[in-house]
Amino acid sequence: MSMMDKLKQMLKGHESQAEKAVDKGGDMVDDRTQGKYSNHVDTAQEKLKDQLRDQPPQ
Repeated sequence: MSMMDKLKQMLKGHESQAEKAVDKGGDMVDDRTQGKYSNHVDTAQEKLKDQLRDQPPQ
């Protein structure tokens, strides 16, 4: 079982809270880097959310 599978099992039923945490973490990175890498952070946030939702990448 992969690490992502274990995380998905742990977060089952708490997807909205996990998405909020991903957003909050990304916002913190943007603040610390003064928005220098905001495009990269946004992309990483979306990919992680897709993984947590079990959706294929777009």
